[in-house]
Amino acid sequence: MIVTSMHRTFLKGGMDYDLQSESSSSDVSDSSSVEQRRAYKIELQKGIALFNRKPSKGIDFLIRSKKLGQSPEDVASFLINTAGLNATMVGDYLGERDEFPLKVMHAYVDALNFKGLDFGEAIRFFLRGFRLPGEAQKIDRIMEKFAERFCKCNPNVFTSADTAYILAYSVILLNTDAHSVMVKDKMSKADFMRNNRGIDDGKDLPEAYLSTLYDQIVSNEIKMSADSSAAQTKQTNSVSKLLGLDNIMNLVNWGLTEDKAHGANDLLIKHIHEKFKAKHGKSESVFYIVADATILRFMMEACWAPMMAAFSVTLDQSDDKAATSQCLIGLRSAVHVTSVMCLQTQRDAFLTSIAKFTSLHSAADMKQKNVDAVKAIISIAIEDGNYLQEAWEHVLTCLSRFEHLHLLGEGVPTDASFLTVPMVESEGKNQMSTSVLPSKRANALQNPAVMAAVRGGSYDSTVAKTSASALVTPEQINNFISNINLLDQIGIVELNHIFAHSQRLNSDAIVAFVKALCKVSMTELQSPSDPRIFCLTKIVEIAHYNINRIRLVWSRIWKVLSEFFVSVGLLENLSVAMFVMDSLRQLAMKFLEREELANYNFQNEFLQPFVVVMQKSNVPEVRELIVRCVSQMVLSRVNNIKSGWKGVFTVFTSAAVDDTKSTVLVAFGTMERIVRDYFRYITETDATTFTDCVQCLIAFTSSQFNSEASLNAIAFLRFCAVKLADEGFVCQDKGADGPRNSDMSEGNAIVNKNDYVSFWVPLLEGLARLTTDPRLTIGKSAVGVLFDILKDHGHLFSQSFWTSILESVVYPLFSNQRSRVNDQTLTSNGTEGDFSTLETQTLAVKSLVGLFVDFFDVMRPELARVASIVAYFIRSPYKHSATIGVSALLRLAEGVGSKLSKEEWKDVLLCFKESSTQTFIVFSKIVRMMQDIDIPDRMESYSEADHYSDHEIYSNDEDEANMETTSYAIVKLKNHMALILLIVQGIIKLYEEQGKYLHAEHISILLEMISSIATHASEVSSDSSLQMKFHKACSLLEASEPAVVHFENETYQSYLKLLQAVLHGYPFLSEDMDIETRLLDACEKILRTYLKCAGNGPSDEASHGNQTLHSIVPLGAAKQEELSARTPLVLLAMQLLHNLEKNSFRRVLPRFFPLLIDLIRCEHSSGDVQHALYKIFKSSIGPMIEV
Repeated sequence: MIVTSMHRTFLKGGMDYDLQSESSSSDVSDSSSVEQRRAYKIELQKGIALFNRKPSKGIDFLIRSKKLGQSPEDVASFLINTAGLNATMVGDYLGERDEFPLKVMHAYVDALNFKGLDFGEAIRFFLRGFRLPGEAQKIDRIMEKFAERFCKCNPNVFTSADTAYILAYSVILLNTDAHSVMVKDKMSKADFMRNNRGIDDGKDLPEAYLSTLYDQIVSNEIKMSADSSAAQTKQTNSVSKLLGLDNIMNLVNWGLTEDKAHGANDLLIKHIHEKFKAKHGKSESVFYIVADATILRFMMEACWAPMMAAFSVTLDQSDDKAATSQCLIGLRSAVHVTSVMCLQTQRDAFLTSIAKFTSLHSAADMKQKNVDAVKAIISIAIEDGNYLQEAWEHVLTCLSRFEHLHLLGEGVPTDASFLTVPMVESEGKNQMSTSVLPSKRANALQNPAVMAAVRGGSYDSTVAKTSASALVTPEQINNFISNINLLDQIGIVELNHIFAHSQRLNSDAIVAFVKALCKVSMTELQSPSDPRIFCLTKIVEIAHYNINRIRLVWSRIWKVLSEFFVSVGLLENLSVAMFVMDSLRQLAMKFLEREELANYNFQNEFLQPFVVVMQKSNVPEVRELIVRCVSQMVLSRVNNIKSGWKGVFTVFTSAAVDDTKSTVLVAFGTMERIVRDYFRYITETDATTFTDCVQCLIAFTSSQFNSEASLNAIAFLRFCAVKLADEGFVCQDKGADGPRNSDMSEGNAIVNKNDYVSFWVPLLEGLARLTTDPRLTIGKSAVGVLFDILKDHGHLFSQSFWTSILESVVYPLFSNQRSRVNDQTLTSNGTEGDFSTLETQTLAVKSLVGLFVDFFDVMRPELARVASIVAYFIRSPYKHSATIGVSALLRLAEGVGSKLSKEEWKDVLLCFKESSTQTFIVFSKIVRMMQDIDIPDRMESYSEADHYSDHEIYSNDEDEANMETTSYAIVKLKNHMALILLIVQGIIKLYEEQGKYLHAEHISILLEMISSIATHASEVSSDSSLQMKFHKACSLLEASEPAVVHFENETYQSYLKLLQAVLHGYPFLSEDMDIETRLLDACEKILRTYLKCAGNGPSDEASHGNQTLHSIVPLGAAKQEELSARTPLVLLAMQLLHNLEKNSFRRVLPRFFPLLIDLIRCEHSSGDVQHALYKIFKSSIGPMIEV
């Protein structure tokens, strides 16, 4: 149905373009005269007639006469919809390479919609409107554009447009093969599948797909529209001429192979035999002209061996010019016939015979007949090149040897003089006197290459004999000189003509020619004694000559050349490798002059030799040359680079980690130019190109030579984000307005494109990977740039994209921190961990909270996740991380506290509470660690360590291990107490700054947190056994003891301060939350602890009744210090009691009166405590008893 509707649209042109034009431009008035209408149509028909003779002139005439618009789209519409146009002329015009016809062709193809069509129907629909032109280049341009258009309409059918391009040729050839009466041996389905093997980016298309396509074409011939042109209807008997498909047959050689069966061979032989029998006995003979040249094949198969024997023996044994000339003519003709008949074995036999008779492998024995054989080889190469196939190797080997001898004769320095290290003189004793040599060539001939040429070798030998036993005689020298003069009959121009003539070879022949040339070149280059570059230079020339061939053929050529360039580029010979890389650069510069259409991948394939050699070469000079070559190509051909960007970035990525500083700096300099000046060329290609660019910049951050370059690479990643934003790369859901800054007006709104996700994600993920770099500067810089990008350009992201980025990029940054928190194993050799990672992650959590605050509306659903990350830092075993965690929590509360709901506040505070509670585990581990630790009593062993040997200081290894463990435990306890106090400060500050947004439930959580902390502090302080061990160890180590009393005091002071603040700040909540009771409980515990420390237990009746005087027992220094430390806290508790309201104090007096009495009895309390007691009794208790 789709095809039918499209066909109707195409045939709509049958209504005449002139009538449509007339209706659109001639609705002037109803009074238009018939003569005006007639004149208009006559002029239009004149333009059509002119077009059918000279398409370009016809288009120019119609544009000048205002019958046709000037845009390519107008002309394309004219060609599609106008009746009477000659289909052949339409095809010729569309295939022109001039700028305007080329644009018309593009507009013509772009006007066709292939969406939903299978490939066969798309080609059928495409070729109904015109006849393919006869010139190969024209066909190539049209089919290239068709492939691009088909892939745009059906993006998921093929991997790239290259696949569609090659398959299009295959389908057209199949159509010609299946429906042309001139083709006897039809292509089978298996042949069709074999011909299309590996065309989908190296993979095979599904067999079912190709099978269906084959059946469609074979069963339904591709034809032009029946009414396209009356002239074409006369050619219905010739399908290939009707569609121009006969021209396609000239692009790809479908010649016979030697082993292909000929169905009528037996019948043909029988027919000829019967004819001769019929004529037998007649008085006169009749000469029969056989039109079918197939009979020649059988004749050659029957007599080729005797023919070659006759020619070869005579040529070998005779020096008669007439005889040798006829023999060479015979051999030359035999090569021609066997080549055309595809008799491969016979062809190679005749050609090898001629090649051997050239005697180029043994120049000292050369004669005139051998020179004539060289001429025959050159003639064969020029005239029968299309049929030589693998035999090209023999021809090119002869040409290589001829050129070598020619250079030796001219006295030109050999290639080996600059391709190899100068050889040590090894055959001086064997060098003959040069008195008999002409003075001009005497010195030139005295080198190993000439000596090897004089000695010669067998035809099949690739390396000349160099053994000292093979002496060179004066006669051989003289013969060699005279033979070189014989070679002067053949000019070097004739030799070069063979290579220039390669442009005329058909598609199969040029591929075979290039394969053979590469093989011979490799043989030249790998010669250990005399490496040469003759064929290498010719390869470059051949590539230049044939670079404008259609892509289908050129891709086959380049596949061979690419493998060759890689092989040569990896040779150990530096001069050869650098020469071939520079040659490849020249080819690439030439190739990049051609513009590549969308979805093609050939530029990338062209640059693959650079990539492979760059990755595999062990030679620094070669790698640096490749980088410089690619840099030059990019900077000079940037306008035309499309798929080639992948190869460029791959080369620079390898260069980024190169061991040579100059290579790294050159590559990075080019990357800087690309990102700064040519960024739009990267993004306009596709997302994968931008991904390759990002990966390349990331690779430069690993530079071992220049830290500045590493940081600049990260800065360029930031620059990439700025460019993406400037060019309108927005990641927003369609139909939804994503969050954006208030300064972005509707007029500046950017079009939403979901495809842009594929640009932002690689950039952000690449920076995320860099955050784990062990180098602190790189990790911190990556974190800073990552969050700066999210902050600066987050308004371009949709809600869904934010969620995706947070899950895949941001949250994984904190996975290492979680693992450290979850594994808080205490060991004696514990450290602060990886400092660089710690620094990076602390910066990350700060940035995350800042980002959350800035984009709260978008990130609000992530509150719980962000709070949990902050909580991980708070309960970190490292003080620095915990400090950052508390700071981040306060920043979070400060930024969004006013916007949080009751439930959201609760989630945040519960997360905070859980973190603070989990930090208590550290003390439990310290206690378990110290349970079995015994501290030595010998203080002098440690204080006077300089005067004792190791054995005297540590009586045994166990004591030493115990002291190390204890030292570590002391450090951990100090850090733990500092962390707890930090959390307490955070609680107080959180209440002070955010209390107005908190409900009773939230305040209760804060009180529970600080109460549990105060209780924990009491447990730490009251563990006398642990404190005794620490006291003893610190005395031995001359270190300060953990300030556990100060720790307890600080926590209780903060607890009392918070309770007092809630009591006075929120009196309406105090009763519900029972704040006063909590306050009194804390005060009671503080007083009891103080009394216990002073050595006074609780009062009892017995003690009150006993009036016996007793002396004051002095406290130890440690107890006195502890009591002094606890005094401020007791004073605070007594002050709170003193400040109670009268009724409240009366109510609690029975509870606290015994404790106050004990404080009076306390023998070691300070004067401040006694003064506080005096105030309580005077101001609070006195009025109650009316004293």
